[in-house]
Amino acid sequence: MGTDEVIEAVVVGDVMLDSWLHGSAKRLAQEAPVPVMRLEATEDAPGGAANTAANLVALGARVRLVGIVGDDACGAELERVLRLAGVGIDLLTVPGRRTAHKRRLVTSGQLTARYDEEDHGVLPGWAERELLARLAGAVAGADVVVACDYGGGVFTPAVRRALAGAPLLVVDAHAVAPWHECAPAAVLPNYEEVVRLLGGTAGPIDRLSYLTAHSERVLELTGAAIVVTTLDGEGTLLHRSGSPPYRTYARPAPQHMATGAGDTYTAAFALWLAGGAAPEEAAEAGQAAAGVVVRRPGTAVCPRHELLRALRRHEGTVHPAERLALLLDEHRRRGERVVFTNGCFDVLHRGHVTYLEQAGRLGDVLVVAVNSDASVTRLKGPGRPVNPCEDRMSVLAALYDVDYVTEFDEDTPERLLRMIRPELYVKGGDYTVEMLAEAPLVRSLGGEVHVLGHLPDRSTTAIIGRMRSLP
Repeated sequence: MGTDEVIEAVVVGDVMLDSWLHGSAKRLAQEAPVPVMRLEATEDAPGGAANTAANLVALGARVRLVGIVGDDACGAELERVLRLAGVGIDLLTVPGRRTAHKRRLVTSGQLTARYDEEDHGVLPGWAERELLARLAGAVAGADVVVACDYGGGVFTPAVRRALAGAPLLVVDAHAVAPWHECAPAAVLPNYEEVVRLLGGTAGPIDRLSYLTAHSERVLELTGAAIVVTTLDGEGTLLHRSGSPPYRTYARPAPQHMATGAGDTYTAAFALWLAGGAAPEEAAEAGQAAAGVVVRRPGTAVCPRHELLRALRRHEGTVHPAERLALLLDEHRRRGERVVFTNGCFDVLHRGHVTYLEQAGRLGDVLVVAVNSDASVTRLKGPGRPVNPCEDRMSVLAALYDVDYVTEFDEDTPERLLRMIRPELYVKGGDYTVEMLAEAPLVRSLGGEVHVLGHLPDRSTTAIIGRMRSLP
């Protein structure tokens, strides 16, 4: 997505105010064994659809927010914080209706309670008509429309039908089935909603296998071109017809830090789609943006420069095999030659560095596949590896000549070779071509096999042996 492109975004849906009440507790109440909190500060932030809108602004979009508030102090405060965030607000005030308000009590840094005020009543007829009129004016010039449907009463059947012709409709909803007739570009349900959509009451333990097996059915039932199933701390799984599901990976974070992360994901995902990114790229942008806000207290937004920095880190050296295969396809489209090698690399030494330098000079992109800990133990015996796989990959990733690092759990890299299809398969000089069981496979895939020179007395086993013999 171009960094200077301004996207016109419309967000419509259930807005709310998030309030964080901070204080300290020095004693328990006499009435019950609960802490007595001394209120020291209150922080208000846009929540729900309003948080999605604030994130879109922070990410560089021009945003118009359409929704419903009550004629109360909470609605006025929400409008104030939205203006401070730079959101163009088009909020219809409905007398007698309560603005959704979520309050969280944080005592000495610990979330101790939350209480909500919400109004799920049916919209009056005049309010629905006015909302439809405002939507018609807003959607006309939009590049992307984001519908945030949390069951707050905004999305009547007529309002949903009005969005059916939106140029790029992205739906974040607790219930996606009612959106089928709108044929959205993308919907973003969570795992539990997908299970209900499929007619189940509880999904199996292996959520990824379950979703993968039902991928086409999920697309059919939602009526969407793209379905992104959120898996909380496990990332997301993106479904689109004709392609295998694509997974993004989340960095673990405490649950209480995840407030609003879904709104941030939706904002970045929708913005990247509107900017012409592939769905998989949009999913990575959403995941990276969510990863920024889960490390911030309260209801936070992800600024564009921080997302771009996170994406650069994410697009760095270490990748799972599925992601790596997609990245390498892009390199091939640019006419670049992929070189592949693999090994345990338990104790990195001069022999490793020399042969990786040589391998890197044989092509444009050098991929190093690293045996998992279990694989090393099977191959090398008890007591190995000395260093865990994460450490081994991190050290390899720091080498100048290494472009990508990935892990494999099998005893041979044949599965990876089929996925990556390197133009050149390289091994160190302690092998011969005849010793490489993978050589026929590489050749059958159109690649070449090459064995590099060997530095004598440079081996991990010898180094470990010398270390263990020391007094």
